[in-house]
Amino acid sequence: MAEQFNLTDEELELLPSDEDVAFYAAHGWYLTKKLFTDAEVDELVEASERFYAGERSRSLPLRPRRLAYWEPQHGDVQRHNDYVHYEHDGLAKLLRKPLIGAVAARLAQADEIRIFQSTLIFKPPRPEEPTNIVPWHFDRHYWASSTSERMLTAFIPFHDCGEEMGTITMVDGSHAWRETGNDDSTAKHFAERDKEDLEVLLARNAEFNGTTVTKVPMIIPKGHMSFHHCRTYHGSAGNRSDRPRRAISLHLQDGENQYRPYALSDGTVVGYNHDELVRRTPDGRPDYADPDYCPVLWTSAQH
Repeated sequence: MAEQFNLTDEELELLPSDEDVAFYAAHGWYLTKKLFTDAEVDELVEASERFYAGERSRSLPLRPRRLAYWEPQHGDVQRHNDYVHYEHDGLAKLLRKPLIGAVAARLAQADEIRIFQSTLIFKPPRPEEPTNIVPWHFDRHYWASSTSERMLTAFIPFHDCGEEMGTITMVDGSHAWRETGNDDSTAKHFAERDKEDLEVLLARNAEFNGTTVTKVPMIIPKGHMSFHHCRTYHGSAGNRSDRPRRAISLHLQDGENQYRPYALSDGTVVGYNHDELVRRTPDGRPDYADPDYCPVLWTSAQH
């Protein structure tokens, strides 16, 4: 099992430097070196097309209430499909590349990294399509049932990805902000909220922290990816190019992350899709270390 997590000398050269780790700690995001070969990226495209055509290695035993799951009848909108690392071995083989986990472990300063979620994304070349706009948000709001503050996300485009395609855009340094205006609504997914309200909330939080909003679009060459902290505000614009923007958001958790009950003001306990799928811990909580849904991507225990 330990060999699975060994890196080659070439891969070790691709890890973030001490300066890169310090940059991530200060800014809340990081652009990697080339972690995938062109052939591996092309393989992701082909595997995603097979997924969209209906190919599955296995299917979820049930569909959680908040599951994002595009199907052909939904039409030419922005597609989001969760749990592709579980349902499709062709995609999972590449997403579970130990190098990705090793980079995440360096950035999060963690000994172990597990997959938390994977979402396959397809943004059609339709700038007028409302679903193409991803408003400002940060992922920690949706992970209130997690104990960790070190969770992070890898955004993995399947091609060169720049502003014209509606690349992911970070709000620089926002992971370090103290938050104002946090109420029950922040636990709602951005798709359930008003885009204008979220823009206002972003500006209000910047002002509350005595700073301004600095938006940094990620210009990502093929085979590279970006990482962002779970509290970094981010979003994306429409796709103004002549081809679809294809990507995977790979959400990652450190080895210490566990489930915790998180209650709203009315006493309703907010959970995550995993809570309906994963096995239970001995004391009855959802197990966010369930290897079927949250496999280990990297561990440094053997080094």
